[in-house]
Amino acid sequence: MNPFLRNTLAVIAGLVIGSVVNMSIILISDSIIPAPNGADVSTTEGLKATMHLFEPKHFLFPFLAHAIGTFAGALTTALIAIKHKTKLAFGIGAFFLFGGIVTMFTLPSPIWFGFVDLIFAYIPTAYFASRLAVKNKI
Repeated sequence: MNPFLRNTLAVIAGLVIGSVVNMSIILISDSIIPAPNGADVSTTEGLKATMHLFEPKHFLFPFLAHAIGTFAGALTTALIAIKHKTKLAFGIGAFFLFGGIVTMFTLPSPIWFGFVDLIFAYIPTAYFASRLAVKNKI
């Protein structure tokens, strides 16, 4: 297969897998750590209006969703790609980082969560995924 085509498919697969993993974790989070009483998490407006009710424990699964989703997407891309595995994995990390930045501006969240999420969830997990794929040649 043409390396450019395969790398393009690797990026698309990484974005899809990363997004599916991210959303799967978000969807199960409420069954493990329920939203605070009175919080409306069904709409963006409801979430904005009730964000002040959330405690630190409620931000665990969003962080895990961002970190694990990015890791899964970057690993998928690095495993499928023929060349530039590390660069493409970082591209996946940058894509999800951009999504995280947009989310920080659209949904008010504590500043501490914004820093932790943006600094530790995206680029570091993309790095670990690329190292795992390249170093172990899996």
